[in-house]
Amino acid sequence: MVTDKKISDAVAQGTSQEPLQETLIEFPCDFPIKVMGETHADFANEIIKTIQGVLPNFDAGGIEMRGSSGGKYISLTCTVYVISKPQLDDVYRSLTSHPMVKVTL
Repeated sequence: MVTDKKISDAVAQGTSQEPLQETLIEFPCDFPIKVMGETHADFANEIIKTIQGVLPNFDAGGIEMRGSSGGKYISLTCTVYVISKPQLDDVYRSLTSHPMVKVTL
C-alpha cells in the first residue's frame, strides 16, 4: 500500500537527473532485488549500507537471507521503495558496482 509518507520520504531521498523512460513497472512501488555474493560475515551490512547510500530511509528489517546448499554463496532479497525508474537504476548501479556482489537480479 502506498502512503503519502512513503512518497514524501522517497522524494526527499532524491533521484538522478536521467530523463524519464518508459517501463512496465508502476511507480512508486516496493521492488524486490536479489543480491548474491560469496558468504562473508559483513555481506549483509555492506549491502544495506550500499542501498542506504541511494535510499537513506531503506528499512533493512524485511531482508530475506538464504545460503547456498554448499555454503559458499549467500543471497539477500531486499525490497526497496522507489518512486521512479532512475531511482531504481541508481540502486542497481550501486549494487552491481560493489566488489562483494557477484549477481544482482
